[in-house]
Amino acid sequence: MVEPWSVHFQQTIIQQWHNHFAAPHTGAYSLQPVEKAKLSLTTTLFIGRRLWRGASVYFNPEVAGGSGLSGARGIAGFVNGETFRIGNPAPQLYLARLFVRQVWDLGSTTNSATDAPNQLSGPAPTRYFALNAGKFSLADYFDLNSYSHDPRTQFFNWSLMSTGAWDYPANTRGYTVGVVAEYVTPAFALRAASTLVPKEANGPTLQKNYAHSHSETLELTRTTAVRGQPGAVRLLGFVTHANMGDYRLAVARPDLDLTATRALGRTKYGLSANVEQALTNQLGVFARASFNDGRHETWAFTEIDRSVSVGASSAGGQWQRPNDRLGLAFVGNGLSQPHRDFLAAGGHGFIIGDGYLQYGSELIGELYYSINIPKYFITISPDYQFVVNPGYNRDRGPVHVVALRAHVAF
Repeated sequence: MVEPWSVHFQQTIIQQWHNHFAAPHTGAYSLQPVEKAKLSLTTTLFIGRRLWRGASVYFNPEVAGGSGLSGARGIAGFVNGETFRIGNPAPQLYLARLFVRQVWDLGSTTNSATDAPNQLSGPAPTRYFALNAGKFSLADYFDLNSYSHDPRTQFFNWSLMSTGAWDYPANTRGYTVGVVAEYVTPAFALRAASTLVPKEANGPTLQKNYAHSHSETLELTRTTAVRGQPGAVRLLGFVTHANMGDYRLAVARPDLDLTATRALGRTKYGLSANVEQALTNQLGVFARASFNDGRHETWAFTEIDRSVSVGASSAGGQWQRPNDRLGLAFVGNGLSQPHRDFLAAGGHGFIIGDGYLQYGSELIGELYYSINIPKYFITISPDYQFVVNPGYNRDRGPVHVVALRAHVAF
């Protein structure tokens, strides 16, 4: 059935706590060794409207509030993907997405699209070209993964919701303005984007002077099949142009002020590989690997220059809970040498910096179980994360993080 409107709603609440842990020194950008549990909340309304043949517009007002542990600082692969580095914990209303999508059919075969958030029901071409323009999250289109992408329903950790070293362009809340072009066929897809970036590193305001600051992303997706089970391989590359600071120049300054070394014309580039494969109709596995050049300061996502993750996700059909899901994943995050030297000298970025550094790879394991209650449109998910060397510091931790998530969607 072709519907002219689509309206959906989601609300996600996460309560999170960590143990007391060893920390010989704690700075303003460290994970605090002792703190109370923290609560985060997001509420989103998804409204879609069909315009003309192949065209639709989507509008997503969103409310977010609460706080991450230690103000969402101290762990590069942070433990709650629903938190932002916003000083005021009071719930705030803002515009998450407002964009137009135009699709041009390139073939005669179609699938039936279901009504979903930011998707209208009706016939959908299997081969098409699409253009999306407006405000959105770049993670809506790139680095997708069936098992590890959405902290509202899957893994909580930042370096599992997106590949860690992709410094994807976004404001503090994860949204940007720009254009995404898509060429999609049943066998492969090619996506390219050009978008705005923040005025300041991880800042709330986007730089509207496109000539000075912007980011380009390119991704090739190849669908696969193993013993009749679906999978995909995604290769992504990005380059960001912004008024970035330089880690080497900052180390040479007595005050270690990274912001004082900022200059126009600086770039950050990187690559990632993303693989997913269903093994059965209940069980799937995934892996990601990524890096960026790590010369200039992290500008938008988080302070990770190298990252590798592997994991698996299973539906609960084997134990007579077909709508439940169990996930287990492991992540290893690392830094470039200039980034390490800067932190070791006592510097800090916008998410980590203990005032010193005994460098070690940041290692994270995560286990979650989602209990789905379809009658009430709610999913309850207990979650456990084990973090070794938080903020890449071997002198701190390990940290045990436990959480409970409630997610309502209809």
